[in-house]
Amino acid sequence: MPKNKELPVNPKWRSIKFYGGILFTVLIAAAGTIAAKLPVLDRIGAMLTSILIAVLFRNFFGYPESLRTGIQFSAQKILRFAIILYGFKLNIDVVLTQGGPLLLHDVVTIIVAVGTTMLLARLFKGEKVLSLLLGIGTGVCGAAAIAAVSPIVKADDEDTAIGVGIIALTGTIFALGYAMVRPILPITPEQFGIWSGISLHEIAHVAAAAAPAGSNALAVGLLAKLGRVFLLIPLCLILSLWMRRKDKDKVTQGAPFPWFLVGFLATSIIGTYIPIPRNILSGISNVIGPFLLASAMVGLGLNVHLANLRRRALRPFLAMFVASIILSVFSYFTLWF
Repeated sequence: MPKNKELPVNPKWRSIKFYGGILFTVLIAAAGTIAAKLPVLDRIGAMLTSILIAVLFRNFFGYPESLRTGIQFSAQKILRFAIILYGFKLNIDVVLTQGGPLLLHDVVTIIVAVGTTMLLARLFKGEKVLSLLLGIGTGVCGAAAIAAVSPIVKADDEDTAIGVGIIALTGTIFALGYAMVRPILPITPEQFGIWSGISLHEIAHVAAAAAPAGSNALAVGLLAKLGRVFLLIPLCLILSLWMRRKDKDKVTQGAPFPWFLVGFLATSIIGTYIPIPRNILSGISNVIGPFLLASAMVGLGLNVHLANLRRRALRPFLAMFVASIILSVFSYFTLWF
């Protein structure tokens, strides 16, 4: 018998490791969701808390290699399914009929956010892919946008996890800042809601900043934000075409079509035009979807090396943070146009 011949792996043991890996990400996401109810952590949310737990586990105890296949399934397949469920948050009819005029602001937001972030990243000599993820997260809809575009631009799991963590933390800081400066700004509550909706990172950040200004401010802020979520669809298609053209001479490495966007669009249409009971729709879009996204982010977070974090993330983070400030100032002064 040859010395190097490997013994066959028992299929049952392979299945146990696969489902065990999925369960591992789910359990950490559950721990993150519970921990996010504690003081301080309630400011950053369940997803970022789950990522932090995953990163700490990886760096203190190492990557659980025996569970790799299941963890990778969470980081890839469950991630795409969570993005599909995210479509239930998007009411296409409301965006097109009531938010049409705001779409121009949203388009400008994306252009300014991505363009400024990439320009500053080049100036700071930050990593291009991570900087692009942060620019898109800033311009569109935070973690969901980063998760959606990462397979298209071929970002690795570590960059995706770092990007999501940075965008969630930065958005929280900006939402708190917006709430603090609101009383001294010479604008109406509705204008404040629009400003929040066209410039803050996540839907949750818009809600946190605009809600204290009143129900009208919250409604128009979320409407403006939904327009940016809507623009995620054409943006992903543009990125996919750009990557295909970029890799046209590398047939085997060309960017695949992001089919999960078809599912995202389908759930948006279903949530908009099919009369689903409100409690069921809310459960899918506000509970199940975010929890699955947190589970997927755990899978990504397990790839983050703290030793590499400063080297890889500091310059892209600085570029995105400065770009976010520029976007906030720019969008504030466009409220009157």
